[in-house]
Amino acid sequence: MTGTMNAQPIDRPTAESYATWFKALSDRTRIQILNLLALAIEPMSVGEIVNRVGVGQSTVSHHLKLLADARFVLRERRGTSMLYSINVACVACFPSAADAVMGRPAVST
Repeated sequence: MTGTMNAQPIDRPTAESYATWFKALSDRTRIQILNLLALAIEPMSVGEIVNRVGVGQSTVSHHLKLLADARFVLRERRGTSMLYSINVACVACFPSAADAVMGRPAVST
């Protein structure tokens, strides 16, 4: 027996959300950007992220859009700049998603 008695099958909408999350994390640049934002004290501009990650502005902007669409990253407009920060609530849910996919019961807090 490989399943866990308390685990529940994942419904289709939840599976779609989880797939979006996993896809968003399937690129090394996106992983670097998430890590950078997770370590940052303040939200960062695209230019600041470009300087730290070492890839072009259009590439960073593309990856930030994908991360924001997956809700890993929050966007905040300040004047003419768009600032990015980690979405702590979404990132905190990710380990539970991985457990659910693997058939482990959700951890109660």
